[in-house]
Amino acid sequence: MTHDSTAVQLASSSSNATASGGWWRDAVIYQVYVRSFADSDGDGIGDLRGVRSRLPHLARLGVDAVWLTPFYVSPQADGGYDVADYRAVDPLFGDLSDADELVRAAHALGLRVIVDVVPNHTSAQHPWFRAALAGDRGARERYHFRPGRGPDGAEPPNDWESIFGGPAWTRVPDGAWYLHLFAPEQPDLDWDHPEVAAEFASVLRFWLDLGIDGFRVDVAHGMVKAPGLPDIGRGAQATLIGTEPLPFFDQDGVHEIHRSWRRLLDSYGGGRIGVAEAWAPTSERLALYVRPDELHQAFNFRFLNCPWDPVAMRTVIDESLAATTSVGAPTTWVLSNHDVVRHVTRYGGGARGLARARAAALLMLALPGSAYVYQGEELGLPEVVDLPDRVRQDPAFLRTAGQDGLRDGCRVPLPWSGAEPPYGFGPTGSWLPQPAGWAGLSVAAQTGDPHSTLELYRAALELRRAMPGLGAPEAGTGAGAEPGAAVGAEPDASAGAPYACGMRWQSAPEGVLLFTRPGFACTLNSRSEPVELPAPGRPVLSSAPVETDGRTVRLPPDSCTWWSW
Repeated sequence: MTHDSTAVQLASSSSNATASGGWWRDAVIYQVYVRSFADSDGDGIGDLRGVRSRLPHLARLGVDAVWLTPFYVSPQADGGYDVADYRAVDPLFGDLSDADELVRAAHALGLRVIVDVVPNHTSAQHPWFRAALAGDRGARERYHFRPGRGPDGAEPPNDWESIFGGPAWTRVPDGAWYLHLFAPEQPDLDWDHPEVAAEFASVLRFWLDLGIDGFRVDVAHGMVKAPGLPDIGRGAQATLIGTEPLPFFDQDGVHEIHRSWRRLLDSYGGGRIGVAEAWAPTSERLALYVRPDELHQAFNFRFLNCPWDPVAMRTVIDESLAATTSVGAPTTWVLSNHDVVRHVTRYGGGARGLARARAAALLMLALPGSAYVYQGEELGLPEVVDLPDRVRQDPAFLRTAGQDGLRDGCRVPLPWSGAEPPYGFGPTGSWLPQPAGWAGLSVAAQTGDPHSTLELYRAALELRRAMPGLGAPEAGTGAGAEPGAAVGAEPDASAGAPYACGMRWQSAPEGVLLFTRPGFACTLNSRSEPVELPAPGRPVLSSAPVETDGRTVRLPPDSCTWWSW
């Protein structure tokens, strides 16, 4: 069975997207890393006109919305996450009219547009910070300037470390220190200052007035620091993010900021949303960001970080669903983004890594809630692990004791067509070199190939819209037969009652995950050998060919299959 064999039979123009009162609750949102998506002017860097020209690919893929990484005026010290002007487009990417035309073109194709907002820090070239460096006392109050420790103030004010490595403090010529949790070119704002909140409310209104459908809030957990900026008392602090409480992240004060933004978003109507990029030590803490009066979604990094292990996967899924259900919010699922090694490579690379990545994609898209797709994962792109040091631009690569500094490998520009670089990315080259072997991974090469990863994603997204048991968390609630009843599956006695979405775990052999939703079942075989079990229904989509006689099924290794009845 090829993976697109039943998509045409089952798909229709219907969608679950608004069944539960909010399009975002089951939306599939595609992340565009602008500088690596498509280049329209031949400078080797992707831009807004390039994105606009490739929007038909995203519409055909079947996603609901596009999330654009920062395209604002920036010195590009951290790929645009160091913003010097929040209301203007950097000439690298176009101008404000290009942004306006992109939004209009996306809407015409039925795609919503989400943009990044970066509120934790500005660029060191922002007018506010330039005034602060010049000694303007009022400007300094908008940032975290502090005297140093020691007799002559030569030591940093505390022991905080930059996420990119090294101290989180830099000294200026007059002896004061300023805080930057990321690069020195990204000074942290002090959100206790009322002018900071007023400025960002104005920035949000500017883009909402342009027609933007929402914001992904960068470092949504970081704007408020613990009073007194206390020491942590240990090193390697970047490794503690999302696992332990830290005085510079996930402070309770951030939630009042998000409540104010929710009120602003709701005042516009039309389903405008806020999405938190938030790291929290527990699923329960993360759920606080999506309470009814706060943001609409929060990224689920625990799922992204989960190893290829069925016990760990089930634990993360259960804890994620329980936490978000407790506050009435949808869960989000993501496998890759612009800050992590691509999951094909994380899962082992080569044929095995690709097989697992395809299976993980079907698992993700079968779960209740919203899913995020990072550009190129629909092509099965691996991480580029052999970039020469001279071409790397990740600031973490230039510093020590922080992250691995290898984020450039997931940001290599996309292959669209052709037999050699730049594979249709633009008229000339690309800002990061593309591998010589990517011709077979291009959009053109995979289109129409029923065994390709691209066609697997297209079929999955088509079926996700057509099958009433998929998508929104409330889909199927209280309706139809008990999950699993139609296929004779045995509910897992340890699983308890089904979730409100109708999802329920079923008994399965070791190494296999099996859950049902109304009229639907999903099996994941994480083992390196085939597994035989009773067929849970009729196979409609699989990441690898399955063998079934209608009564039993032989699941291929490292595979995921969707079933209906």
